[in-house]
Amino acid sequence: MHRILTPSLVQKIEKMEVAVLDSRLKAIQGIQGNPMRVEMELFGKAVAFTAKQIPGPAFNTVRGLHGKDIDKIDEIISFFQERKIPAQFELTPASVSEELLNLLTERGYSQIRFHTTLYGACEESFPVYHPEVAIHKLAKNDFHTFADIYTKAFQMPVFLKDAVAQNNAVLYGKTGWSFYLATIGQEPAGIGVLFIQDGIAEMAAAATLPEFRNKGVHQALLQERIKHALEANCHLLVGEAAYLSTSQRNMERAGMRLAYTKAIWRKS
Repeated sequence: MHRILTPSLVQKIEKMEVAVLDSRLKAIQGIQGNPMRVEMELFGKAVAFTAKQIPGPAFNTVRGLHGKDIDKIDEIISFFQERKIPAQFELTPASVSEELLNLLTERGYSQIRFHTTLYGACEESFPVYHPEVAIHKLAKNDFHTFADIYTKAFQMPVFLKDAVAQNNAVLYGKTGWSFYLATIGQEPAGIGVLFIQDGIAEMAAAATLPEFRNKGVHQALLQERIKHALEANCHLLVGEAAYLSTSQRNMERAGMRLAYTKAIWRKS
């Protein structure tokens, strides 16, 4: 049964989005010497995340920003400027205000895209009719395969493969984290990641090799993670996806529905 979206439910979903990134980056920060130069700082309800040695906005971003935190904007911008990292703001419709948006505009920021967040009750989902796709728990020594799939799926430079492997392997065995490998005919085809905290299951990441797309790999990985969440007595599913992407459609097929579209703001 669908859960009706309420302000308190939205707050839970937003909190989970912060928690999954916080857990991941704290683990990466814990690598000896903090080679990725991870830092996190709280500004009101917002958390600024930075990973100087990980290029791109995925780990260099602000989550949880609320309209009431308008007096923290200049501090947040300075936090990123001091580290010579472009700031990104992930804004959710339930938490922003007109004043906040106007201030960001005055500071030279503008919206560059949307990103979808979905949610659903943790219950039996659609049956998967892709018997050729096998799902296995990822073994501790398989993160080189994980990184190979991830970098190829997202068209990342090859030189980042070792960092992707290390930054995910550090989560292996950590409370709440599970990793999955999808194979077709014993060939690695895709990966999926699940994070569970406080009875909420986050579909934390998924990727499919280009040559294995449209074969039900993502659906099978999604179904396996929902099954695991059920076994863990979770009551809520959460996931993120590019707007109108295959990932979003598959989550909707699994019974999840739109919670909100985040507005992604960066410097003009």
